[in-house]
Amino acid sequence: MSVRPVLIVDAANVVGSVPDGWWRDRKGAAERLRDRLAGREGGEEVILVVEGAARGVESVPGVRVESASGSGDDLIVQLAAACAGRPCTVVTADRALRDRVRAHGAECAGPRTVRPD
Repeated sequence: MSVRPVLIVDAANVVGSVPDGWWRDRKGAAERLRDRLAGREGGEEVILVVEGAARGVESVPGVRVESASGSGDDLIVQLAAACAGRPCTVVTADRALRDRVRAHGAECAGPRTVRPD
């Protein structure tokens, strides 16, 4: 039996990668990203990590949303650490966060992986 891979998405970093006015409605921008992720055909478990003004975004089929009570980066590291032994990819352009999750065996990918525009 194969192990289902995990895709952890840093919502603040991915949403912030495109200057489309996201700062006027952070929660709405996170919801649009969540909905885009729900349409993926990668077969992986998708976890979207939100923080700050984007907290309160609900999970939908295909995307589990985790709201960070503090640092979104810290929650992402915790989730990556919990995936030890499973294929795990973290989507972020944050170099320091990339280093932290790689220490737990996670792979990293840039925002264009899930938001090509």
